[in-house]
Amino acid sequence: MQFLVLWIWLAICALQDLRQRHIANALTLGAALLATLYLLWTGNTWLGASAAQGGWALLLALLLTLPGYATGRMGAGDVKLMAALGLASDTQYLLGAFIGAGLCSFLCLLIAPRGWPQQEQGLQSPEAEPVARLSKKYPFAPFVLAGMVLTVTLIH
Repeated sequence: MQFLVLWIWLAICALQDLRQRHIANALTLGAALLATLYLLWTGNTWLGASAAQGGWALLLALLLTLPGYATGRMGAGDVKLMAALGLASDTQYLLGAFIGAGLCSFLCLLIAPRGWPQQEQGLQSPEAEPVARLSKKYPFAPFVLAGMVLTVTLIH
């Protein structure tokens, strides 16, 4: 049940990232707040790890994503997404999701390097901003979702 909720949240973030190249603060900071409240209330993360493991996962998420943000390769939403995931899980799941995201994005770029710009055309909603105003960064949340699904599948 916990994994299903986590996957639904990641799927919503991924869809928004694909469509708008942006993840709303309500999704990332809201999930981080809920994960923190759950952690403080129960003493465990959403996936059942100890509070200390959740803290280490948060620290690891920041160590892995802040350099990408500082160099302009990741957006602030990606950093907040991974921080919320760290608070809700543990280092094993966070690392698995991050490594899986890296592998999936690498495979996607190998398979469809020229198809990426055309792919976003079908995902634009009528009220979305024009393609010229979208961020030039690749959406990272869909790959985090894929990495998390792979991690949970391999661990369980």
